[in-house]
Amino acid sequence: MTILKDKTDIDALDIETQKKTAELKAIDLKNTSNLPRPNQQEAEEAVRTLIRWAGDDPAREGLLETPKRVVKAYKEFFKGYTENAEEILSRTFNDVGGYDDMVMLRGIEMHSHCEHHMVPFIGKVHIAYMPNEKVVGLSKLARIVDTFARRLQTQETMTAQIASAIDAGLNTKGSAVMIEAVHQCMSMRGVQKSDVATITTRFTGIFKDDRDYRDRFMRLAGNE
Repeated sequence: MTILKDKTDIDALDIETQKKTAELKAIDLKNTSNLPRPNQQEAEEAVRTLIRWAGDDPAREGLLETPKRVVKAYKEFFKGYTENAEEILSRTFNDVGGYDDMVMLRGIEMHSHCEHHMVPFIGKVHIAYMPNEKVVGLSKLARIVDTFARRLQTQETMTAQIASAIDAGLNTKGSAVMIEAVHQCMSMRGVQKSDVATITTRFTGIFKDDRDYRDRFMRLAGNE
């Protein structure tokens, strides 16, 4: 428990809280744009253009409703642009009965889209953090994964963003993130190698400084 001795301590804590909030907002802003979005009609017309470019007729019966369906699907695929990590992690709990070990979620399903080819990469995310006086609801960690996955991404960037968001939002003693995913931009096109998993990791704080914690996380994640 942190004991605040005087106003100087309180001011220092306020500054640290403001710093963490600013960091979290910066993380969110990195993958959002201030450019105005096209309207529904413009988006559907863009899909029709791509259908014609691919060599088909958007006016034929089977494709008439496709532009509308694609735009609706895109709203779901990329809903992370409308979500805010700071808000998701804003409700925390201090009453943890003296618990002082890592909190870990293993095997969170993840679906994202490669920002280079706009095709899916699909896999699982393992997350752990070392609480610093407070914890967050477990479902919120899964939502943080979705917030960053449901954007145009690279796996490396998303791994770093998830760890940074958890650290900033919870003021942790450290966090660990591992993502294992199969990229369809590699299996459907280009070299066309299927079932090749890409693994990325990010360690901060105690997980970066202490090999025992890092190794323990890796064992629990199922990768020794």
